[in-house]
Amino acid sequence: MRRVQVYRNGILAGILTGEDCKHYVFRYDDSYFANSDMPAISLTLPKSQQEYKSKFLFPFFFNMLSEGVNKKLQCKQLRIDLEDNFGLLGATAMYDTIGAITIKPLSK
Repeated sequence: MRRVQVYRNGILAGILTGEDCKHYVFRYDDSYFANSDMPAISLTLPKSQQEYKSKFLFPFFFNMLSEGVNKKLQCKQLRIDLEDNFGLLGATAMYDTIGAITIKPLSK
């Protein structure tokens, strides 16, 4: 099981967990979820419920990944399997992302 922290504008919004390649869970942080001033991180993950489950990496997070030649180059340099989207997300979405969302590996 792998986990990453999801930040919105530098504020912890939740935890994304990859239980295996077919089970993913996004859970809003308790304080973020309870704060009505904080918006949902995406339209597909509204704050109407605190936890979401999926059999594939949520499209919102998948769309943060590079494609094509850039993805191949990143995977080769970082020694990450091309099919390991969760690993690539955790390794590349910490800085310079488009938009307000950043991903940081969760300390064990």
